[in-house]
Amino acid sequence: MGRVIKLPQPSKIGKSPPMRTPNRERRSREYLSPAEVDSMITAAKNAGRHGHRDATLILLTYRHAGRVSEMIAWRRDQVDLDQGLLHVNRLKSGTPSVHPLRGPEIRALRKLFREYPDSPYVFSTERGGPMTAATARKIVARAGELAEVGFPVHPHMLRHATGYYLASKGQDTRAIQAYMGHKNIQHTVRYTELSPDRFKNFWKD
Repeated sequence: MGRVIKLPQPSKIGKSPPMRTPNRERRSREYLSPAEVDSMITAAKNAGRHGHRDATLILLTYRHAGRVSEMIAWRRDQVDLDQGLLHVNRLKSGTPSVHPLRGPEIRALRKLFREYPDSPYVFSTERGGPMTAATARKIVARAGELAEVGFPVHPHMLRHATGYYLASKGQDTRAIQAYMGHKNIQHTVRYTELSPDRFKNFWKD
């Protein structure tokens, strides 16, 4: 007799993975308001034994428009607490820059470095190694849930929140471009296009 060849079950032939739900069906926008960010920082601070680290991560990611891959790679030698400066290296061929650190950030970083004294990274694990991107995403997502934002939150929404906030304050588009490290100004223009100040004089009530 010839060799019997077992064929796959019909139900397994051509089976495709489940379709990913489009972002527009999961949330109405891809950025966060300043109030939502503040709520997330507070929620993270009060959640678990790494609360201060997680709250500082959200604060600095928002204030400095960090991509998750950039933020987990930040090293302490990029931070100058005495001068109040953060040297920001950008990925995706972005333009590096030096950002000022404000009082809340400096105080948060001083405390963070006391809590994790032996790590060369700004955001680290208990063992002093760099935080993974997956961990950072979980921290931000959990903070969004605890703050009851109302839709699933991911780290890149903090970067978008930076752009929209700066545009809403009337900052120069070129300055926003440099701050966020965009090579192409078209990536910056989308923030100014949604700034409500563009329409503030349309009605005279």
